[in-house]
Amino acid sequence: MGRGVGVLAGRVSAALRRRRRRTARVEVRYQPDDDGSPDPGEVVWAWIPYEEDPRQGKDRPVVVIGTAGRLLAAVTLTSKPHPERRDQVSVGSGSWDQGRRVSYARLDRILGLRPDQVRREGATLDRRRFDALVYHLRRQPDWPDVSLEVVSHT
Repeated sequence: MGRGVGVLAGRVSAALRRRRRRTARVEVRYQPDDDGSPDPGEVVWAWIPYEEDPRQGKDRPVVVIGTAGRLLAAVTLTSKPHPERRDQVSVGSGSWDQGRRVSYARLDRILGLRPDQVRREGATLDRRRFDALVYHLRRQPDWPDVSLEVVSHT
């Protein structure tokens, strides 16, 4: 009985992930503007769902890399390095992290956020680091028509 419940939960979770994804073209640009609104080139904070259970999540920093239609296109940041992963690239440290730890951008998870889902601006990623991040993103399969994970929780 326990095994069947786990299999069912896995299927439900996979179905939820599929429903939140759509293919979208990402238009990359660098236009940070310290105006209180989220802009490409900025590190901002938003509620991001966990991959294993999209009904749950947490506030975390993301780098806005451009737009996909009316949505902001962004990648998540983490302070936990995973040297074995080829889908993670360092963006250095900045004021978005209170401890000024080095942050790593995930290249395999492109998020689509409405501007009103952004909770606050964290910092501007300097142009050199933004360009390096975009360079690595453009080397990913299917770029720029990506599988965009649309964040629907507010």
